[in-house]
Amino acid sequence: MEYLVDFLENKDIKKSKIFSHLKCSEEEAMILRVLIKRYVEGNVDVNVSEILGEIFGHKDYAPLYKIQNLRNIIDLGWIIQSNFSQLKLNEFSNLELYNGIITPSPTFLKLLEDGNLDMILPDITPYSDHLEYIKDQFFRIELYQKIGSTKQNITQNAPGINRLQTKLQLLEARINERLKVTKNEVVIESLFKEHSLETKEQIIFLALLKEEYSGEFESLREMNMLIGLVSFDEYERIKNRAILEEGSKLIESGIIDYDEMFTAFGGVSRSFYINEDILQKIMHPDKEKNGKKIKLDMLISEQDIFEFIEPKTNLDDVVMPQKIKDTLDNILKQVDRTVLARLKEWGIKDKRRGIDAKIIFYGPSGTGKTMTALSLAKSLKKQVLNFDCSKILSKYVGESEKNVRRIFDTYKELCAKSKTEPLLLLNEADQFLSGRSSEGGASADKMHNQMQNIFLEQIERFEGLLVATTNMLENIDPAFSRRFDYKIGFEKPNLKQRIKLWQQALPESAVYEENFDIKTLANYPLTGGQIQIVLKNTALRVAVKKEPIFTMEDFTANIEKETKGAFGENNAVGFLK
Repeated sequence: MEYLVDFLENKDIKKSKIFSHLKCSEEEAMILRVLIKRYVEGNVDVNVSEILGEIFGHKDYAPLYKIQNLRNIIDLGWIIQSNFSQLKLNEFSNLELYNGIITPSPTFLKLLEDGNLDMILPDITPYSDHLEYIKDQFFRIELYQKIGSTKQNITQNAPGINRLQTKLQLLEARINERLKVTKNEVVIESLFKEHSLETKEQIIFLALLKEEYSGEFESLREMNMLIGLVSFDEYERIKNRAILEEGSKLIESGIIDYDEMFTAFGGVSRSFYINEDILQKIMHPDKEKNGKKIKLDMLISEQDIFEFIEPKTNLDDVVMPQKIKDTLDNILKQVDRTVLARLKEWGIKDKRRGIDAKIIFYGPSGTGKTMTALSLAKSLKKQVLNFDCSKILSKYVGESEKNVRRIFDTYKELCAKSKTEPLLLLNEADQFLSGRSSEGGASADKMHNQMQNIFLEQIERFEGLLVATTNMLENIDPAFSRRFDYKIGFEKPNLKQRIKLWQQALPESAVYEENFDIKTLANYPLTGGQIQIVLKNTALRVAVKKEPIFTMEDFTANIEKETKGAFGENNAVGFLK
């Protein structure tokens, strides 16, 4: 304890052995001396007004003029303000600080005990396994976090920053030296070299890996938090956002991905995570990889059941009633990591990362069921495997039942080989969902019932995202209705929606006659798909004119043809913004 005693007893405090390490003024060192004296006497928490009054007296309110000295040594990291532990130093006034409680920081106590703050590092030895390497790298991320936190309160050249940066430099040098003498492959380093990741990209990856090991969900996953680790100032923050934007190396190469979450203010934030394949390879480097990942669209050519669809529109592109949008937004929130954590904690959801939802879209043809399903997949960054249920029937007895099993067995095989979970879209699912025949009927009825029983069983066991579409909800067997989590009805667009559909559909570059009125067009009760057909036919009619000007007459003529030519219900498909 020689450094502590010397600091307390030396008549000239500037000559004490630790004074050069303090980087503060003589008056500020005197405050520290009185504080540590109280600490040694057993007074851990000391009132600011008392300690300043003891040193500077109370004449002419002298202690009030010394509060800035106290702020300086708090900035330096030698003092902790106990009753403001949840606030930053600039978030409370001088008078609040004057009546606050302070105590020596662990860093100051270590300096008094050891005489310096040098970090003692072990000898350079090879990494015996990936866990040793990860431990060093996680310590490195902790230092980046501390530096980032410290930068919010103090200036660039403050000693607190310098000490942390020195520790970081020593640690990074040690990691590099240990890697040089390590002969075994370090999976993470191989990943960095394979993708030529720069230092900032490596830090962000390691921060996300630290979150995976710690089991946290939000601490270091949000974009601003991650960018803050590798940015010194606001200019660098703006510049470094490109590291986590679309098209960046980390995202484009599939190393990391993100979930989009709805904020309380109606916006969207991103929560980043490491790709599952890469994560498993790092956490279990000795485990052989089960098969090679193959792109889903390449696998489709090997089977004759599904149509592969890469969605082009998301839910923001689709015109729909607010009630349907709210329901779909709620489904999207399943990928929110906070929501996911709560569901797992409550035992509602198992350890699967992916979204689980079985949905029925029902309503008349042309009301946007299929388009909405595809857009839901796009919003979740999923591809689509589409199956037309009207093709399931077979003239051979027993074949239809086998085909039902084939749908789900083939889906699972494709998921396993591609290591993805596409949305399974069952279009025109009336064949499966209609009420079952009573016992004792014809053989065709028995086959139909058997096929439906198999389908019911497969729906019950399905894991992932499934959307079935049907035009006739009233015919659905109640046993099927209970197996679906969401039953969402679609209706023909109302006037307000039709106006919006026409506004989005009409080409901006076209020329329209004077007094052209969209509301007049919207008065015709067309579906979104019919609007697209009318627009196409009208455009062809106008394009052959000498003066290609769109008139109301051109549109109304094609609207009449479309409505008179429709078979029963208007049967155009889908509608977009």
